[in-house]
Amino acid sequence: MPVYLLDTNVLLAVLLAPERLPETVAASLANGSNRVYFSAASIWEVAIKQSLRRPDFDFSPEDIHRLALETGFSELFVKGLDCYPLGRLPLHHRDPFDRMLISQAQSLPAFLLTTDGVLKQYSELVVHIVMKP
Repeated sequence: MPVYLLDTNVLLAVLLAPERLPETVAASLANGSNRVYFSAASIWEVAIKQSLRRPDFDFSPEDIHRLALETGFSELFVKGLDCYPLGRLPLHHRDPFDRMLISQAQSLPAFLLTTDGVLKQYSELVVHIVMKP
């Protein structure tokens, strides 16, 4: 039974624009025998982006959190243990949220579904997906 962790972009797409997902990804996430996680770090990232009042980002952390739980995804909390490997990760990518998600995916272990191809450099657990327009 595969275990998946969604990065923030994939989480938003699953919840708000599922038609943008590749069919194979949508089917895997809908399969009730697969475990799907979202990280509290993604909710934190949504809150920070909302606070910046960007015109292209109109999501509230409360709504995304509620929708993720209602969808049946499991929330993955950020634990101190998840932070240990962060200082040892190579600097292929500097985004602190993505780095935390990589660390969490390695700790579970889980496949990290991401739209960021650079993250594949970190682990065979990183699965780069391309969204439909």
